[in-house]
Amino acid sequence: MEKWHTGSNRSYDVYPFPGCMLPTAEVIIIMAPGELRIPAEAEDGILIGDKRYSGVALTLDNCLLSPERLERSPSAEQGLPLDTEEQLRTQGCELIQAAGILLRMPQVAMATGQILFQRFFYCKSFIRHCVETVAMACVHLASKIEEEPRRIRDVLNVFHRLKHNKGSRTVAPLPLDANYIRMKSQVISAERRVLKELGFCVHVKHPHKIIVMYLQVLECEKNAKLVQMAWNYMNDSLRTDVFLRFSAETVACACIYLSARSLQIPLPDQPPWFWLFGANEEELREVCHRILRLYTLPQVPLPKLQQLVAECRHVLDAARVKPGLGGALLSINGTPTLDGPTSFSPTSKPASPAAAQVTRTSPLSQVALKKACRKLSNGDGKTRLSRSDERREADPESPAHSPRRRCEGVNME
Repeated sequence: MEKWHTGSNRSYDVYPFPGCMLPTAEVIIIMAPGELRIPAEAEDGILIGDKRYSGVALTLDNCLLSPERLERSPSAEQGLPLDTEEQLRTQGCELIQAAGILLRMPQVAMATGQILFQRFFYCKSFIRHCVETVAMACVHLASKIEEEPRRIRDVLNVFHRLKHNKGSRTVAPLPLDANYIRMKSQVISAERRVLKELGFCVHVKHPHKIIVMYLQVLECEKNAKLVQMAWNYMNDSLRTDVFLRFSAETVACACIYLSARSLQIPLPDQPPWFWLFGANEEELREVCHRILRLYTLPQVPLPKLQQLVAECRHVLDAARVKPGLGGALLSINGTPTLDGPTSFSPTSKPASPAAAQVTRTSPLSQVALKKACRKLSNGDGKTRLSRSDERREADPESPAHSPRRRCEGVNME
């Protein structure tokens, strides 16, 4: 337990608890003395499924992931190579940036979309979700988060232009046909999935304003080259996952650090200037290494990456089917799943609804059924006939006795 002091004269007790929608974020329960008490049995939180929830935190910081979660992404667990996943992340963020420019969105909105894109694919796999669809959903969602909304039709047309633009050829807008309706529905569903997987935690703390403030503290804001280069490194860092590993202040210091070394501009080192902003040199070097590695990645076209993803999906689906179980689907650990083509229920399901109606048992018990038969019969055991049935038995040659009349049960006149 730690003490947490506010600007007022009241002090609060801060209880950190692990567990949140994002793996390494800490849920903090803040309580004033005498206002809220945590029962002894609830100190460990509530276990729901395989996750433990201990409270709700309201914070303006970015949600950071643990090193274990960063090294074992859902895509890597399903067999996608790490270099392919890194290239897919880069290509998806480049799509969001290019679409944001064509949509005339502010840089803050484009940065929000790229960070949401990175967060989502640490919750879900590239093998099961389309890169382009999720990128469109992140652009549309980020435009609403940053209060710069764009129509979903404009988003679809921009991505359509980016996909089919070859040289200076003019690309016609999407026609309002069934294909357009299908794409629109997919984007809306993907947007809902992004919100669900992130737990509606879509706040992003951007370091762009922090860079300007830090340069003013260092009295370097008048150096246009330094400011522009730091800003460029900041925009390029959005294509990496550094915002899921380090705080916005650390990323801002790393961009200034890298720009100053590139331009050979000396900064205070006795003590180091970044200590003032709560950063350390090891983290700065790690961020700089990830930004510089971005420029050495091979430029692989997105269709080729999607083809590699399709091959991994085919291998994964084939590995989940075990011939000995008659085509039953297997989970990752090899156990049969209940959503496969075969049923693992002790009772077999009927082949059709008609078969189900034939084999359906009467809800009446045997005693009630005997009572119903007894009411319908005479005292001598013969079944009581209605007047129409008596006339039909008396005159077999009448039209009312024909099989067609009995089957149809309607007036023939």
